[in-house]
Amino acid sequence: MVGVSDAPTKRFVSEPIRPVIASMDTRAAVGGAPDLPRQFQWRDEQIEVAEVKSVWRESGPCTHGSAETYAKKHWFEVTTTSGQSAQIYFERQARGKRLQRWWLYTITAV
Repeated sequence: MVGVSDAPTKRFVSEPIRPVIASMDTRAAVGGAPDLPRQFQWRDEQIEVAEVKSVWRESGPCTHGSAETYAKKHWFEVTTTSGQSAQIYFERQARGKRLQRWWLYTITAV
């Protein structure tokens, strides 16, 4: 059909995820980054990370008047074992009642 794309659809999610603690990659903690979960629970689905495609940080100014800049979020673009692409992030200062730190930002449909 003309005009129909077979490209995967990126879906905005912005929901908390629960890391599987036993799957955490502790090597990153040496440099001050959070431990990346290789598996996490989202809704009723267990998702496994196959590959980390990119990593970046979101920074912001100190909220107490200092001129220093602090890391606010650590972002990870990953490919899952089911072939999906996802962006997840770790929030350094959790907000809200539940104090969630890990979030699924986007995921592509398979």
